[in-house]
Amino acid sequence: MPSTVLILGAAGRIGQVLASAFADAGWQVRAQARKALPGALANHPQVQAVRCDATDTEALIRAAQGASVVVNALNPLYTEWDRLALPLADVALQVARATGALLMLPGNVYNFGRELPPLLTAATPERGDTPKARIRIEMEARLAAAARDGVDSVVIRAGDFFGGPGKGTWFDMAVTSRLGKGQFIYPGNPTIAHAWAYLPDLAQAFVRVAEKRATLRGHHRLHFSGHTLTGNEFKAATEAVIGRTLRTGNLPWWLIRLASPFVPMWRELRAMRYLWERPHALDDTALRALIGTVPHTPLPQALRAMAE
Repeated sequence: MPSTVLILGAAGRIGQVLASAFADAGWQVRAQARKALPGALANHPQVQAVRCDATDTEALIRAAQGASVVVNALNPLYTEWDRLALPLADVALQVARATGALLMLPGNVYNFGRELPPLLTAATPERGDTPKARIRIEMEARLAAAARDGVDSVVIRAGDFFGGPGKGTWFDMAVTSRLGKGQFIYPGNPTIAHAWAYLPDLAQAFVRVAEKRATLRGHHRLHFSGHTLTGNEFKAATEAVIGRTLRTGNLPWWLIRLASPFVPMWRELRAMRYLWERPHALDDTALRALIGTVPHTPLPQALRAMAE
């Protein structure tokens, strides 16, 4: 019998990519979303829609019956993190606790705070010196605590997303937002290395880790290295794919700073500016030890796939 996974937030950007990756790998996918699933996903023979709110714990526990894995791909708007991130994470934890499923969570680098070092390993200390860092640290701490009660969980930490459907990441809100006008907009110093994750690769890594479910007991934190690139390297790769030279532009941080008291989203973006001022990369040693070769699409190929 094929394995079954329940994906919470399957209509979101990473949720859609995860659902497709699991389904294409032969898993039975139960895809939770409040709204209808996108056409390609809704029509996939391996995907079953679960139409309910992400806070409906009883409905989710019913949907998770027989699933060996639950993926928490719920991702509130930046401006809603304080209100929703922990309650939604707690619902996912309750579902895993009630069903015995492995709980998987996409992680990020917020945990390491404003002074994050150039290489992020499993031993890198966490620093809760920003609101979002404190939230992410608490989310993962609750998973670690639940492991003492027999709940198995895995966090796969990655850099900024690119690829996949929809909008809403730094890549499409900034980097490629003005390509039509011949500009490559980079939010920080273009000589500093930044961690990126091509979503189809990250989703494949989730599938490969989920396939190890029988050996994953307790709480685990794995790093997905993805693509570590300077802004200049990303720009050169983009120019090679589109076949023309681009001018480098930056975000108007001065305007974002002035308007942030009045525009909540800009206030949240400003709070994360430090990620563009600190070089950082993710060490994937533990992930490679678990699954072997980590999925990695060459950057030109990834960019071409996004342009299709």
